[in-house]
Order: sequence, then structure tokens, then C-alpha cells
Amino acid sequence: SQKFSDDIKRFATIVDDAAVAAIVKHLGIALQSKDASLVSMTDKKERDRVRDSWLKKKLGLTHDDVTLDQAILEIGDRMKADTRKQRVTFYYLLAEKFERLKALT
Repeated sequence: SQKFSDDIKRFATIVDDAAVAAIVKHLGIALQSKDASLVSMTDKKERDRVRDSWLKKKLGLTHDDVTLDQAILEIGDRMKADTRKQRVTFYYLLAEKFERLKALT
């Protein structure tokens, strides 16, 4: 969990370790797969999955798809220097953007 917190610190000033732990728990076994532990911004199906599974289902957001898709692209742009975007970091930054970190813990 510390390696995820360290990665998040590159993009966020304060890291909520309880929220990081909750994201790691949520992702579970997927994190063991190299491919599944990363977010591909070039894959529309992947971005849709992030929107539908993470933002809508897990975070309970009710914004329209355009708004949610823009947020995903915004985080992707924020992390653009990383060719390998860590899923935990990506999800954390989205939860932070929508002020839903506390809802995870």
C-alpha cells in the first residue's frame, strides 16, 4: 500500500492512506495482473469501465457521462507523463476530484 501512496504523492499534496487502502481492497486480485493494474487512456472501453464501475457504481456519482468522461480525460492528462498509469493512483485522483475520498473509508 505504501508504494501506491508514494505514487499518488507525485500528483496530490495530501494522501489519505485509508482511502488508498480502500481502493486497493476494492481492486483486489486485479492488482496482481500487470495489465489490469494500469489504466489505458487510449482504450475507450477501458475509460467507459472506469466511468461505469468506479465513478458511478463505487463512488455513487450521478453526473452525466460527458462530465464523468471529461474528468477521466482530465486525470489522464494530469498523469500524461506516466506511460504506465497506476490504476490505484488514477482512481484515487478521480475520487479526490469529486470529493469522495471520505466515502471510501
